[in-house]
Amino acid sequence: MLQLKDIKNVYFVGVGGIGMSAIARFFKYEGLNVAGYDRVSTVLTKELESEGIDIHYDDDIKQIALNYQHKESTLVVYTPAIPQEHSELKYFIGKGFDVRKRAAVLGLISQGMQSVCVAGTHGKTTISSMTAHLYKQSAVGCNAFLGGIVNNYKTNFLHDAHSRVVVLEADEFDRSFLHLKPHLALLSAMDADHLDIYGDAETINDAFLEFVDKIEAGGVLLHKLGLPVGEVSDEIEVFTYSITDNADFSAHNIRLVDGLYHFDLRSPFGIIKGLKMGVPALVNVENAVGAIGLALLGGVEGDEIKASLPTFEGIRRRFQYRIKSDDLVFIDDYAHHPEEINATLNSVKAIYPDSHITVIFQPHLYTRTRDFAEGFAASLDVCDRVLLLDIYPAREMPIAGVDSSLIVKYMKNREVELVSKADIFKVLIGRKMEVVLTLGAGDIDKEVPLLEEELNVFISNK
Repeated sequence: MLQLKDIKNVYFVGVGGIGMSAIARFFKYEGLNVAGYDRVSTVLTKELESEGIDIHYDDDIKQIALNYQHKESTLVVYTPAIPQEHSELKYFIGKGFDVRKRAAVLGLISQGMQSVCVAGTHGKTTISSMTAHLYKQSAVGCNAFLGGIVNNYKTNFLHDAHSRVVVLEADEFDRSFLHLKPHLALLSAMDADHLDIYGDAETINDAFLEFVDKIEAGGVLLHKLGLPVGEVSDEIEVFTYSITDNADFSAHNIRLVDGLYHFDLRSPFGIIKGLKMGVPALVNVENAVGAIGLALLGGVEGDEIKASLPTFEGIRRRFQYRIKSDDLVFIDDYAHHPEEINATLNSVKAIYPDSHITVIFQPHLYTRTRDFAEGFAASLDVCDRVLLLDIYPAREMPIAGVDSSLIVKYMKNREVELVSKADIFKVLIGRKMEVVLTLGAGDIDKEVPLLEEELNVFISNK
């Protein structure tokens, strides 16, 4: 197995993944040769190419540059979303290269650093990004590998040569987070998800408990109040956070001021009064309480937090305003699990209680749609109108009897239509529009800028 000091070239099979791209940026920053394959060109892959990372989009061994064919100096990184029959991946494995999963490489990179790991079936990208921002704007500083593009920094990778702290988004998919060794760990949610990997809710719950067991002696677990974390080692401290209950870290005096929330924070370190959010949505207050908890536990001062929290500009595709005018509000969000959709829509309804809400939702994965069709239906039923796109398959093959109409079957709201991506705008403008949301983790993000442009033209012509 190669050591970091021996690696000169790094080749990524699936370089355009959000987690993969952060590691690719790290190695590029370290001065190594970095290249890779991805299935499709995206905004993110174009950004990587502009940063000097060579990418091609055909599964073709002939397109692997010569310097990446020296196994004594080349590390190959792949994402579990890549099928094992992928010809480039098979080539590297067959030739005896050092081939490792993304999570194993992240574990390797973070060895010897003080890892601040954020896990949970939802909320982890926002919490880890907020946490990284609070550390970055403090004397403590941090490095970070994140699952979203932070608007403040226009990247998912942060580097600080003077800090031993590394903030990591700990992904439960394929048990990836079990490669990490947290010093500080946060657990935001333990809902059933990725049942194509885990099989049932009990098994994914066990994986989270195993993650908790990975916390190093003398470390800390911060978890959302009420999560079933079970018996925890006496060698680690345990704290809770919440916005509605009497947790160790909790928000009080929450009020909405000009579309953004203000609150006071109570913690074992004392009270911080007059905290202001820089991003909207009530769910982000809860995310902020968790992030602030991690920051305080890691040595960030309360005054530093109070100054930096309102400067956090959010994450690409996390409750991101695309249009905010008197005529129309258009919000884009990554929500792709029923609980995430509930959180997003509850936040929207709190800000716009009297507005007509239209949601355009692209289900992600056949298995997730099959397993949570009723949950999706219940979460979407709170909207006034729903437009459903076809399922985004990602790594999966179709499942007989599973398509977007399965969600419609369980919906009580009759203002629901199945639409193609090409017809979104045409169908959308045929009815009342006040607040419009695009939701989903597939390729719906490609439609968002197009829809934004069309809606702006529509507004200007009214």
